[in-house]
Amino acid sequence: MLSYVYQILFLYNWSVIMNNTFIEAIGYLGSTLVLVSFLMASVAKLRIVNSIGSAIFTLYAFIIHSYPTAIMNICLVLINIYYLVKLSNTSVEYTCIKISKDDSVIKHFLDHYKSDISKCFPGINTDFDSADVGYAVLHEGTPAGVFLGKRQADDNVDILLDYSIPQFRDFSIGKFLYSKLPDDGIKTLTYSGPDRNHMKYLAKLGFEKNESCYKKRF
Repeated sequence: MLSYVYQILFLYNWSVIMNNTFIEAIGYLGSTLVLVSFLMASVAKLRIVNSIGSAIFTLYAFIIHSYPTAIMNICLVLINIYYLVKLSNTSVEYTCIKISKDDSVIKHFLDHYKSDISKCFPGINTDFDSADVGYAVLHEGTPAGVFLGKRQADDNVDILLDYSIPQFRDFSIGKFLYSKLPDDGIKTLTYSGPDRNHMKYLAKLGFEKNESCYKKRF
């Protein structure tokens, strides 16, 4: 009989421990997401991840009956939602200008972001001496993206680099730039560079993959 009581107590204690562990895990998950959000360069991603973390931490606060913490995190979620809606209703204005690979500003831009370019395009050849087509997309007068290519025919350009800085890595620069290229007589784009981190972008902008490269027709 005594051993049976011990078994019941053991199972009860084990249940309490596991329940507390699960509750604590919820708190740690929420805290981690909130902290990770502040490491993100994109403001939109920061607010999305921060909202998810705050929502999870709100649940944790209610479970442990910490109502001031819950109220604070609810307010954070509402603030994030407000600014996300504001961001979605705000159109970012870009300007597109033709550039040369020899422009000193572009050389500085490429040198400044060289490590991030290599990270985005692992194994990319950063020697763009063969580029004879170039565009810079500016936001409020500052370069936010650079496109370098080489003409293979009168209406076809092989992309050597299509790069956006982290703050503008949301497809908007690519969509804006590609809307301007047909005005310069470009009818086809091909890309055969590193695609490990680039496939989603290429698919979003209408590239089709064949055996040797990605191709987009306007």
